Amino acid sequence: MTQLLRVQNFTVSADGIGAGEDQTMDSPFGHPGAGSLFAWCGATASWPNRTEPGGTRGLDDYFTRDFAHGIGAEIMGRNKFGPQRGPWRDHEWRGWWGAEPPFRTPVFVLTHHERPSFTLSDTTFHFVGGDPARVLEQAKEAAQGLDVRLGGGVSTIRQFLDADLVDTLHVAVSPVRLGTGLRLWESPQELLDRFHLDVVPSPSGVTHHLFWRR
Repeated sequence: MTQLLRVQNFTVSADGIGAGEDQTMDSPFGHPGAGSLFAWCGATASWPNRTEPGGTRGLDDYFTRDFAHGIGAEIMGRNKFGPQRGPWRDHEWRGWWGAEPPFRTPVFVLTHHERPSFTLSDTTFHFVGGDPARVLEQAKEAAQGLDVRLGGGVSTIRQFLDADLVDTLHVAVSPVRLGTGLRLWESPQELLDRFHLDVVPSPSGVTHHLFWRR
């Protein structure tokens, strides 16, 4: 069975920005307005952090609900894992997500500064270096026949796109404009030399861009 590398539910602004450049403990998205990009999935009935009944149904809910389907491992950049840079000063930091991370699979964190793996609940974090193809090999082995999700951030997705390793992308484009930050693209048309594209608008104002290899 073919294992795919998939980008799912990655959200950018109308001007292609996925995060700011000044990430801190108090500003995990590095831009004061970046958190608003994710309002579309937070409003759905299937949002995993929902504490009250209700929420929207329809297209946005479908993508939120489908996030973990068929996924056996995740690859993420170090900045998605946490705000530290350089050598690890604090091994007590175990990610933004608390004692029960939402991944429920092995997670491979890209870093030039490796550290021991650890497990929280049903998620094991591995800290790995090397080129994208080698990291993908490790993740596919850990995924045991299921697909691998490429979780971001922007620099990590660009790195795997540049290495021509991504098979499918779902990018949700928010109507919010951020102006500055880490840009996934100037235009989604940049990817059409390698991917087909369907664009599906949602009543929430988000436009879902679905790419798959030519």
